[in-house]
Amino acid sequence: MSTPSDQMPPPPPVATEASSDDRNLAMLTHLSGFILSLVVPLIVWLVHKDRADKAYLVKEAKEALNFQITVVIGYVICGVLAVILIGALLAWLLWLANLILCIVAAVKVSSDGSYRYPFALRLVS
Repeated sequence: MSTPSDQMPPPPPVATEASSDDRNLAMLTHLSGFILSLVVPLIVWLVHKDRADKAYLVKEAKEALNFQITVVIGYVICGVLAVILIGALLAWLLWLANLILCIVAAVKVSSDGSYRYPFALRLVS
């Protein structure tokens, strides 16, 4: 005799593969970080956060947003440290790190992967 669970159809498969459009948008989201700071990642996250079919894009947008929030906090700290003249050097280094990490993230995401920034506060979850 079969049980009720044997008679139920299997659940629809969950798409684990991101579409090329989602990968391209995730790549642009990461690249936009050093130009527009947290504007583009915030918009992408807010637009797609409630859509189950955009889980990959939402995850990458949150990662980019968290990193850009961390960078903005770093710039505020550099502004405070400008009083003792080290803030300007640190701000330049922070800009360079932001540029490099955004490019690395975009390359990794465009090659059908996912990227997690090495140092970023996870404020948006």
